[in-house]
Amino acid sequence: MKTIAVDMDGVLANCIQQFINYEFAETGIKRPIAETIGKRESEAFPNGRAYLYQPGFFRTMPVIEDSREALYKLCQEYEVLIVSAATEFPQSLSEKQEWLNEHFPFISWKQMVFCGTKTMIKADIMIDDHFKNLDPFKGRTILFTQPHNQLADAGRHTRVHSWKEIERLLLRKSQLEAIWDMERASAPVTPVISQYA
Repeated sequence: MKTIAVDMDGVLANCIQQFINYEFAETGIKRPIAETIGKRESEAFPNGRAYLYQPGFFRTMPVIEDSREALYKLCQEYEVLIVSAATEFPQSLSEKQEWLNEHFPFISWKQMVFCGTKTMIKADIMIDDHFKNLDPFKGRTILFTQPHNQLADAGRHTRVHSWKEIERLLLRKSQLEAIWDMERASAPVTPVISQYA
């Protein structure tokens, strides 16, 4: 069974929306996502680093659309690891684990990897929104589009814009194989008699 390493922030958890929410609560200004395109989070949200240290920032992030359903399907066919470079923000460790337990209850504690850098991660496939994590990875890489990477060339990485695309990319082949197996199993077997027999 192949292993997939899945990032949290920006892939499962909508951190851009969380930055927007926190900035709005602080300043009363609701920034449109379009204003953040092509900018690093630190550039798009000048007070963003302070938000990262606030209790609840990681615990209350919105879930990215379709991620729960798609990840559940992936777990049926792959060994899935949730990998987050979380140790820079120590308070995030418990918040991220609680968040995963709430929103992805089918992910066990054994599948959660909280680390400082992802360079030591060994898997067949990595899904992430940051080049710094994908570039050194030796396996297949999938770049999840977020405003900060939207204008960048994906390079050797396969770019996806949604979890529906990930499903089509990673589950399509196995779903077609399952359909083919069902068709073969239900097809009547007709013996072929050679005309030369």
